Amino acid sequence: MSSLSTAQIKLLIVDIDGTIAGSSNQVSSRVKHAIEAAQAQGVRVGIATGRMYKSALRFHHEIGADLPLIAYQGAWIQDPATGITHRHLPVPIDIAQELIDYFEQSHLRDKLSIHVYRDDRLYVREINPDTEAYIGRSGVEVIAAPDLRTVLTERPTKILAMSEDIALIQSLLTELRQRYTPAKLHVTTSVPIFLETTQAGVNKGNAIDYLVKLLGITAENVLAIGDNYNDVEMLAYAGIGVAMGNAPEDVRSLGDWVAPHVDADGVAVAIEKFILNA
Repeated sequence: MSSLSTAQIKLLIVDIDGTIAGSSNQVSSRVKHAIEAAQAQGVRVGIATGRMYKSALRFHHEIGADLPLIAYQGAWIQDPATGITHRHLPVPIDIAQELIDYFEQSHLRDKLSIHVYRDDRLYVREINPDTEAYIGRSGVEVIAAPDLRTVLTERPTKILAMSEDIALIQSLLTELRQRYTPAKLHVTTSVPIFLETTQAGVNKGNAIDYLVKLLGITAENVLAIGDNYNDVEMLAYAGIGVAMGNAPEDVRSLGDWVAPHVDADGVAVAIEKFILNA
């Protein structure tokens, strides 16, 4: 943890799922009030999520965030106030094609739902129950494309493989990390059933660094709060990295402090501890 006084926190970055939004897919009034109180003390607030930009936008407005929104694990940074896209780092076409071919292998095809994100639109092979559940939580429209290779007329922002078979997702995570070095592709999980791939170097830590430079502050001035493996880089980057109580044990071990569970308003407790009582 930073040796600086917590009173020097100038930027608060929060994840969405499992952090400000729990099983209800809503932000509690306590969390909203804590964020508002932090802003009243001059702290800037932003979101860093694996979600699509358009899916994350509702939460940006709900918490009154006042900075460009970090979406797609950091591959997409856009300012909702101006509409300006500050950064877009898509997956190279050749690697995207390789990923589709890999996920379409005969022994995997029927076990996975594949999502291709391009131009902040979501393309899937077919609308199945897994996809319907995803639509319900994310609130976005989905475009069916039986051959996902036809979507790759432009570089996609992210490619995601989804399966309720958590062991399969872990196996694919290991295999893809063996196939692609971090210099070629970033591979992570945001929840146990999602395997997510983005351009090399794309992660929330690097994205927050972009905002830090924009604000003219340092990493030591950042309080970041997250709950899963796709939050690891931002927890390490921030002066104070807080892991949620519902995070996997090895993610909790990486945090400077562990907040209560998302459904116990852990974000509000962290803000009260590190900002409001500083």
